[in-house]
Amino acid sequence: MQNSNVQVQAFLDNDSETFTYVVYEKTGGFGVVIDPVLDFDAKSGRTSTDGAEKVLGFIKSANLQVPWILETHAHADHLSAAPFLRNALNAKIGIGSKITEVQKTFKAIFNLEKEFLPNGSHFDALFEDGDEFEVGSLRFKVVHTPGHTPADLTYVVNGSAMFVGDTLFMPDVGTARCDFPGGSAHILYRSIKTLLNYSADTQIYICHDYPPEGREHEFVTTVAEQRSNNKHVRDKITEAEFVNMREERDATLAMPKLILPAIQVNIRAGKMPPAEENGTVYLKIPIDQL
Repeated sequence: MQNSNVQVQAFLDNDSETFTYVVYEKTGGFGVVIDPVLDFDAKSGRTSTDGAEKVLGFIKSANLQVPWILETHAHADHLSAAPFLRNALNAKIGIGSKITEVQKTFKAIFNLEKEFLPNGSHFDALFEDGDEFEVGSLRFKVVHTPGHTPADLTYVVNGSAMFVGDTLFMPDVGTARCDFPGGSAHILYRSIKTLLNYSADTQIYICHDYPPEGREHEFVTTVAEQRSNNKHVRDKITEAEFVNMREERDATLAMPKLILPAIQVNIRAGKMPPAEENGTVYLKIPIDQL
């Protein structure tokens, strides 16, 4: 997909209904990857890079230079393929600076090894709200959009396209949940309103789509469409109304099926925990005893 100055190639991971994006200026130019997915079979503990290799194949076919792998947040529904692409592309991995809060929370929850330091050093760059950087002719602005988690970012490219992670979904699906540690429906509402103050024709690229029956997966909408039609946060819905809806709805939702493995990996920038003395890598499952 292309608008006036940003080209976007989307890749859907059907298992997690996640979109990975290659955002680039032109064939033979510069680009970035946003929110790459590592294939993971929870029953066997087996990973593969099939999906990430499709992303890499497109990058090579388009002869792109890709210096950045950008994460919108530490995902709870899939494992990140950032390390695989980082090695293949000689790229850097960036995420929001508030990832340190998420790392600190989950280090305690999973009782991670003492060598794991919640200082963000697992990533190559920690972005602050308002940071700007260039990739070729693409100009990126970082907007801190917490609420789903404390560390969520939106990347606004050339002022005309925004990549919102889990903050917003398609208008007929609504908005992200806020019941993960550090989440807040009040804060999410304010983050969304910041994004919806952009120009009406600004394109919004979502990280997930959970389409209702009869609709295929979609990945792009606009500020105008969200303001008019988003079933959770369209214009005239107050913060109090949104918070009441969001908190009631979140109380009924099951946890994502991959949340336990995903968080342990994604707070490490997609790297696995260190192998134990037998050479095997393990992921933990905290047991909530009655």
